[in-house]
This record gives sequence, structure tokens and C-alpha cells, in this order.
Amino acid sequence: MLNKWLNGLKKTHENILGRLNALVKFGPTISELFYENLEEILVTSDLGVKTSMELVEQVKEEVKKRKVNDSKEAINILRELIFDIVKMNNQELNISKEGLSIYLFIGVNGVGKTTTIAKVGNLLKKRGLKVMFAAGDTFRAGAIEQLKIWGENLQIPVIAQKEGSDPAAVIYDSIEAAKARGIDVLLIDTAGRLHNKKNLMEEMKKIDKVIQREDGKKPEEIFLVIDSGTGQNALSSAEEFIKNVPDISGLILTKLDGTAKGGMTIPLIKELQVPVKFVCLGESVKDIEEFIPEKFIAGILGEE
Repeated sequence: MLNKWLNGLKKTHENILGRLNALVKFGPTISELFYENLEEILVTSDLGVKTSMELVEQVKEEVKKRKVNDSKEAINILRELIFDIVKMNNQELNISKEGLSIYLFIGVNGVGKTTTIAKVGNLLKKRGLKVMFAAGDTFRAGAIEQLKIWGENLQIPVIAQKEGSDPAAVIYDSIEAAKARGIDVLLIDTAGRLHNKKNLMEEMKKIDKVIQREDGKKPEEIFLVIDSGTGQNALSSAEEFIKNVPDISGLILTKLDGTAKGGMTIPLIKELQVPVKFVCLGESVKDIEEFIPEKFIAGILGEE
């Protein structure tokens, strides 16, 4: 399994670790120039200005405390500090012990939301759970058909209405059908939402009300799906989503294998305080993993 993480994070690994190793070779002893270069590497590796500056200051403190003068040891300290951030990530899935669990997927168009639903559904099915899809994205052309194709391929039932239907009505039907069929987990697709579109956020609230009315509780998980290739832009977009949908319980990072910007995962965890639940490390329906801090660190910074 570790090989999947190493291969999936190869571009990010080469981007971050390759440049850190070059920094050590450039100057084996620690200097102010070392810290300046270190901060530049972190910022341009999509850790963001705030997180990068804080990490460099923490490295300085630890270097002084441990009386270290070797730049390689300073990089090891950086690794420890990054691991301290990502290990706070509580990625355990919320699944109802009795009755139906509902997972709601939100995010802007183009992040791979519908395909991600198929990946999560396949993973849960392989764990012995009865899964159903709800085609709540009734606006994007082809979204309903795409989910139906995935459902057919994976032998997972799909509840859908025609394009342009009221999403809340689709979700109502899907909850009723899921309960009648003894489904364990209902995965609901939603229309791609731009965080600055107030009417779409209002629709999100309407969907939430339908779920609470029909299921008697909030969704077990509300996943915000993020395209890893957007780098630092993902953080500002996610912040806006969280303002409008404060019940977001987890992040899913897509296309992580196709980008060198996987460093953005670190500020997402640190600054949003919302756990990463899944990462997509390839195009196959099997290429999804629950987020494991140790494997993520090994993937971007190598094994110790």
C-alpha cells in the first residue's frame, strides 16, 4: 500500500524533497540564508505564506533549543513539525451504528466530484456495506448519466430524476428508497457550487433541511471535494465554503497523483481544522485511500 502513496505523490515528493536536499548540499551549516531559502521552498511548494513562515520560525526555535548547526538535521526537525500538523488529522469515517448513513458531496465544478463518489462507493461496498447513489446534481449536463454509468459498472443502485429537476426532491426520493431497501450508506451528488454564488448556497441549506426532516439527523459526513492541482487557491475556496456550510466534516483531495502541489494538504489541515478523509492517487476507481498521516509524510518527504 505504501508504494501506492509513493507513486501517487511522486511529483510532490520530487518538488519538495528534491529542493530541500539541494538546499542541504548548497550549505551544510545553518545560516540566515538557509532559513530564507527554506521559507521560499515551502511557499513555492504550496504550503502558503502563513504556514511556511510559522514552520520556519519553529525550526529556528528547535535548532536553538537542540543546539543544532547541521542543515540536514534542521530538515529533519522540519519533517517532525510537518508530521505534528498532519497527525492531528482525524480521518475516521462517521458511520451510523444503526440505520442509514448519509454522505453529502459538495464542491465546485471540475474537481472530479462524481467520479470521487464512485470511488468512495466502491470502497465502502468492498467493505461489505450496502451502498446507494443519489443523482442530486440535476444542473450539469451529463452529471446524471455519468453517475448512472458508474452505478451500473459498480452494481450500485442510483436514484435519479430528469435533468433540471429539484435536487431536494431527488434527495427525498433517495432517502425513502434507501430506507426501504436497507441501504447502509447513501452517497449524494450535488451541483458544482461556486462559493460566491449565494443562490447555490441557499440550495445547499434546503438540501440539508430535507435530509434532517426525512432522516431525523444531519448527514454523517459532508465532504468538500478539492482539486489538488489548484494549490493555494484551494485554501481560499475551502475557507469560503466552510463559512457558508459550517458542518463540513471532511475534505477529499482529488488528482493528487497528477500534481506537484500536494504540499497544499499541510495548510489545509493546519488552517482549516477540517480533516482530510480521502485522497485520490490515480484515475482508476480503486485509486482512493483514506488519509494516513504516516504514509502521506513518507510520500512527500521520503521514508526515514
